[in-house]
Amino acid sequence: MRMVVNIDVPELAPAIKFYCEALGLKLHRLLDEDVAELTGASSIIYLLASAPGSVPGRCIGAVRHYFRHWTPVHLDFVVDDIGESAKQAISAGARQESECVEWRGSQCITFSDPFGHGFCLIQFAGTAYSDGAS
Repeated sequence: MRMVVNIDVPELAPAIKFYCEALGLKLHRLLDEDVAELTGASSIIYLLASAPGSVPGRCIGAVRHYFRHWTPVHLDFVVDDIGESAKQAISAGARQESECVEWRGSQCITFSDPFGHGFCLIQFAGTAYSDGAS
């Protein structure tokens, strides 16, 4: 099974700029005028231009908005140097929402992108969370 990630954004150009500068992703190609394919992570990321106020689905009683929101699903980007990666993300326009926390031998900082989506930068001590740390 493969996984791809779709992120709704109000406009493609600023979103492409943010994700490429903040996380080092690369624009692979534009699909029509409203979808951008980004590579450079373990999954392909698609930015989907979706107008504010549009309806995300027939069964959802809400409309899209791009101010900070909470969702139980968010993206974690595993980085080699959390300090440098945090500076890069902030420089590109990310908002840092937490201090660096340590858990199970790893470090994590929480952010939001300019479009209201939360994400984390994580630096693992090994290849994943350590089973031996508390």
